[in-house]
Order: sequence, then structure tokens, then C-alpha cells
Amino acid sequence: MTQPAIKIDGRPFALGKRIGKGGEGEVFAVENKPDSAVKIYKDELRAKREPKVRAMVLADLADTAKLVAFPAAIATDGRGGFLGFLMRLVSGYRPIHELYGPKSRKAHFPKADYRFLVRAALNVSSAVVKVHQSGCVIGDFNHSGVLVSTEATVSLIDADSFQYSKDGKLFPCVVGVPDFTPPELHGADLSSVRRTEAHDNFGLAVAIFHLLAMGKHPYAGRFSGGDLSMSDAIAQHRFAFSQARASETRATPPPGSVSLNDFPPQIAAAFEAAFGRNPAARPGAVTWATLMKELEQALSHCGKVRTHYYPSAASSCLWCRVAGQSGVDMFPDLLGPTPHVAAGGHFDVERIAAQFAAIKLPDPASLLPQWSGQITATSEAVAAANRARIGHRALGAVAMLAAIGGFLAAANFAIMWIGIGIFGLIRFFGGSVEQAPFKRAYNDAVARVRSLQQGFVDRLGLTELVTVKTDVEAWIRSYRDLDRDLAQNIQKLKASREARKREEYLDRFLIRRARIAGIGPAKTATLASYGVETAADIKPNAVRAVPGFGEAMTAKLLAWRKGHEDKFSYSSVPDASDVQSENAVRANWAAKRADLQTKIRSALAALNTAPQQVAIRARNGDPALLDALAKRAQAAHDLKALGMPVPTAAPFTIQTRQAPSSVPPRGGPPRSAPAGSASAPSCPPCGSSMRRRTARKGHRAGNQFWGCSRYPTCRGTRN
Repeated sequence: MTQPAIKIDGRPFALGKRIGKGGEGEVFAVENKPDSAVKIYKDELRAKREPKVRAMVLADLADTAKLVAFPAAIATDGRGGFLGFLMRLVSGYRPIHELYGPKSRKAHFPKADYRFLVRAALNVSSAVVKVHQSGCVIGDFNHSGVLVSTEATVSLIDADSFQYSKDGKLFPCVVGVPDFTPPELHGADLSSVRRTEAHDNFGLAVAIFHLLAMGKHPYAGRFSGGDLSMSDAIAQHRFAFSQARASETRATPPPGSVSLNDFPPQIAAAFEAAFGRNPAARPGAVTWATLMKELEQALSHCGKVRTHYYPSAASSCLWCRVAGQSGVDMFPDLLGPTPHVAAGGHFDVERIAAQFAAIKLPDPASLLPQWSGQITATSEAVAAANRARIGHRALGAVAMLAAIGGFLAAANFAIMWIGIGIFGLIRFFGGSVEQAPFKRAYNDAVARVRSLQQGFVDRLGLTELVTVKTDVEAWIRSYRDLDRDLAQNIQKLKASREARKREEYLDRFLIRRARIAGIGPAKTATLASYGVETAADIKPNAVRAVPGFGEAMTAKLLAWRKGHEDKFSYSSVPDASDVQSENAVRANWAAKRADLQTKIRSALAALNTAPQQVAIRARNGDPALLDALAKRAQAAHDLKALGMPVPTAAPFTIQTRQAPSSVPPRGGPPRSAPAGSASAPSCPPCGSSMRRRTARKGHRAGNQFWGCSRYPTCRGTRN
């Protein structure tokens, strides 16, 4: 159907197809103006909107801010009556929530990794800078007014709703979205409020937090005092991720969330200020742009999943950690690991297993320093104990002699003399040495020797070699099981096809686009913060776990899901996604196979050469250990001298970490993997866990550092 002609700056143009519709009117393409669109207001709104639009057009705002779709020209009917305005056509862009929402990002921005989101946050900040430089205040900052392209460029739309002041006349912004509205405006009549840049700074901080925290809303936490609506949480300043005000906010973030500790301190401080109590302290758009530029330069690349980039301030890949906590990979490698063949030619696992079995590590007993001295005298403690024992017996003898003499001389005091005699007997026959201190001294000496022996073999590298040998045993077992695992995984994939197709179908239906009674933007943001983004995510327990969602709300969501689920029609005919899924399984298998080959070969090389180096280092000895051995020998000699049995010391055995039960698959941790530890970072080269070590030489000798747990196979370090 041909649309009627309109006039733009007095020149006639024909309207093209309708490309949008909202509460205020409709947006149309313009024939012969492919880069432009026109917004036509509803009849009842035209008189109210005309003064602001004309003021914006006269100010040439569209020419000063190319990142913002400001009104560029007036659109009128044939008689000159105001209809709306011409603006730059923003095509190929998506609303920002489709970027920060994990499910919608997979659909609309499949190639976007964390670098993309950081760049988008930078560009959002830059766009807001342009708005403020133009003299406008956005006012109604929200997720629908910020659009992002597949190049991470940003455009702001709905500019006609911005607050604008011209020649002393204020054209206000009269609306707002609760989840982007600052605390001081909750409950206020927005139609009578003069907006400020501080208000925009709150909305900008929410948008940036959404981008950096994977769609989590900064106030969508669990309040310890009971359920709170998001509006109440914002109004009460309960920033759920706060570290500085945690005791005050009494709110905790949703499970599987990032932490402010994962970001550089200056960004964490900026969020604390943006969501603090002082509006004037909120960072402005210029500050956020600077912080995002700095963050772009401070991202690390995960050693396990090639699509994982994360702030270097985090001690390890936070997306692997989040995947372990939530079972959701925020940046899945949709292509799967790249199949490759490990270097080194043909891999004969049985021949290599035989080579491995032939490797003999040095016996720790042959490397440990041996003390060859002799103990010829007891310690001063024994001498003191013997003197005390002799003194006790002498006192006992004197007491018994005095009792006998006294009894003969003064029998009428017999009771007293009997008492003295008993005291003497106890002293004489009970004057033995107390054993406990000497047994304790011996046990302490044994423990000290054992600790120093363990430290000695650790420094030699023998402990790591024993650990590597244990690892190789596990890797060889895993390698032998690869073919069986591949067959089982493909069978599981085929058996779960209908359920997988159903989930894929339900994932098409975003809650944000639905109209469900009682579930508006704020509740939608809360649901998304707890991982409930599409119909596929709606499960009774998942919804009930979201603050503020009881049985009534859960029932509404389940009914909405069922409405879509009832329309699902399963087809057993194979399609392209089946091939893609099986290829991903096979690619994972091939990558794991190559990874195991590389690990086994590297470990065998280390096991073949490192024992000689261990033996050479052992020649340096350990004075502290020799001293401890001498003290243990002295303690044993003391026990013998006192007639006490000397416990038999158990032979020394190396204490190693527990061997891995299996080799983790490439592509991130399994859904049931435990949360990562903030105290043990991952190795930059290989992604394995790291251990605290002490430098033995060089300018950092004596200082501690993080070393790879797979040393000497991997020599990765962190300070």
C-alpha cells in the first residue's frame, strides 16, 4: 500500500514502508532518501511535541552529534501542518539488551566476545558525551534507546524525548524506565522534574554494568530483609554488588555473577560511586569513556577457551568460573575447538606407555642429606632431670631417717613421724623423670625433619616429577578411553535430540518482548539477572529462586511458556544444526586427543631429562635439614638414656597433590564444575592451576611467586 506524500522543509516526499511503531507514533522510510527516516506523531500529540522538535531542528543538533538520531528537519502535511520530523535512519543496529543478554547475544551477536562488549561500553559513553555537549539531557535513559551495530558502534534514538533548553525555555523529558531511574527520582512526578547530567550518569552506569556483568542489573540482588521490588531496591540504595557498603545494603548478587573484585580498582570504585548515596559523585560520561579505554588495554586471554577474554584484574578467567557456577558459558566457542594434530608425528600410545613405564625416578632416600655424626652425651635437659631425681631421692632418704629417729626419741608424736616417713617413701621411690616433655621433644624433632625433607625434595623438583608421572598415568588412561567416549557422546547427542530441539525452539521467545500481566521492565531485568531470559529458562525452581517471584508470578510465566511449548512440532528429519552439533562433538574429541598427545609427549620429555638435574641439585645439601637430623638424634639418645622406648620413624614418602581423575575437555569447564578459586590463579600459557613457590636464585631469591602446577612440563609464572 502506497503511503501518502509529506513535505520535508517544504519539499514533497513519499513515505516508504513502516519500519517502527511506538506509543507516540510511527516511523517510516522515505523514498529517495535511503539514509533517512521520518517519525509521524499521533494526532493528539503533535501540538505538544512541535515546539521542542522545532527548537532542536533550528539548533542543528543533528549536525553536531552524528551518534544521535536528533530531529534534522520538520515534516508537515500538504497544508504545512506539523506531522513530525526527519532523522538519520539507523539500520543494522540492535537494542543494547540484545548484546548484554547471553541468549539474545548468541542469536544477534554470535561473534561478540568480551572485547566487543567493552568497546560497546566505550562507545555508549562517547555517545552520551556528545548528547551532553549539545546541551541536552537524555532523561529517559533505557535499554531500548541505545542501539549497537555488529561493529560495536552505537547510536542513540528517541532523541525527541531528550530534555532540551533553548532561550530560557525548558523542554522537559516527562517519562522514565524504573530500572534506569536514579534513586532520587523514584516516586517523583517526572513530568515536573528538571533532569540533570547526574541523572543520566546513573542510567549510563546501569547500561555499562549490564554490559560488563552479562546483563545483571546492579540492584537485582537478594535482600536479607525480605523481597524488595527493583524500584524499592534502587530507592533504598541497595547496590547488590557493593563491596564498600555490603553491611549497609544487606543485599547479595545473583548466583554466577561477576564481582567488583574482578575489575580494576578504579572501575570498581566508579561503580561504588555511581550507585552510592551522593548523586554528585557519580562518574560522568567522559570518565567512563576513559575507564573503558583503559579496560580495553587490560584484558587477558583465557588459556582454555579461545573466546574468553576477561579483565586482567581477575586472578583467573572469570567466564570459566561463571560457567562452573551457573552451567552457562557466557561466550561459548560456537565453532568448537579447532581440530588439529599434535606435533611430533605418529602417536603410538602403547609404545609411549611402555617408555613411560621404563622411567625410574630417583629414590628420595638416596637424595636426602644424611647426618653421620655421633651423640656421646645427653642433653642438658636430661642432666637437669637426673639432678632433680637424685635430689628427690636424697630428700626422701633424709625424711625417712628423720621419721625413724623421731619415732624412737618421741613416740608420743607417732602420727607426725609416720606422716614424715610416708612423705620420704614417696619422694625416694617416686623420684622418676617425667617422660612427657622428652617424648614431645622427640616427636617435634621428627616432625621438623619430615617438614624439611619435604621442602628439600620440593626444591629439587622431585615432587613435581612424581606429580607429573601420576598425571601421565591418568592422561594415558584417558587417551585409551577416547574412542569409547566419542561413541558415547554421539549416542547421547542423538538420544537427546528432541529435548534439544524443544529448548532451541523455546529460546526464540524472549521474555523482554512478551506482554505478561504484572511483569514489566523492572521484573524482566530481575529475571534476566537470575538467568531467566527466554521461555526455555522458565522452570518452576528457577523462577521461584528469583526475589519477588512467588507462586502467582511463577504460574503466569509457566503458562506463557506452555503456550509456546504447545506449538512446538518435532521433526525427526536431520537438519544443518544436527551436523553442526555432531561436528562440535567430534571437534572437541579431536582437540582433546591432540591436547593429550601434547601433554604426554611434553611430560615424557621432562621425565627423561629432569632426574639428572634433580640429582645435581641434591649435591648442594641442606644445612637446616642436617641440623634438624642432629636434633632428632639427640632427642632419641635422650630417650634411651632415660630408659624410654624410641618410636620407630616411618620412612619418608613424598607428599603430592591428588592426581586428576580425568582430563577436562577443551571449551571450558563442564556444567557441574566447581567454582573457580580467587586465591589460585590459572597459568597464562596452559590454563592449569598454579601454586605458591619461593624463588631459589636471581634478584627475587627468597620471594614468593605463582608457578604452574604442571612444572617442569610447563614453566608458566605469575608474580
